[in-house]
Amino acid sequence: MFHRHPLLSLVTGGYLVFVAWLTLTPQDQHTDQAQLAARIVDALHRRGYAESIDYSRFEFLANIALFVPVGVFLLLLFGAGGWWLAIIAAFAMTAGIESLQHEIPGRVPDDRDLVANATGAVIGVALGLALTLPATIRRQRRRRRRAALAG
Repeated sequence: MFHRHPLLSLVTGGYLVFVAWLTLTPQDQHTDQAQLAARIVDALHRRGYAESIDYSRFEFLANIALFVPVGVFLLLLFGAGGWWLAIIAAFAMTAGIESLQHEIPGRVPDDRDLVANATGAVIGVALGLALTLPATIRRQRRRRRRAALAG
């Protein structure tokens, strides 16, 4: 699978390295990332937008958004027929991240992150299936025609 899609494998690997850097590096309580997120939420509130979203909800939504590409990339690597493998792999990845965070200074594993990451991956798999549906239908029609001609 990976040898057939070298560019996709490279992009997926790069994104997974980014996710690992974001989730598995030691973190201070007041990092630039947390301050940036707080500033974004404050700026939205000052302009009258997203007033129901506090920092905790923003972080939850950001975790969902972080894993949507993971679901898409894994679906593309495993293929539409392997959608369930993509979901299992993404869930295993997020469970591994949350488990490893016990040992990393400044990181706090959270069951909400597990739910958010898995939700993002499932959304990504569904999005990938929707985007690849026309090509999947075309391939199935070609296979049926070939089978009808051969048989």
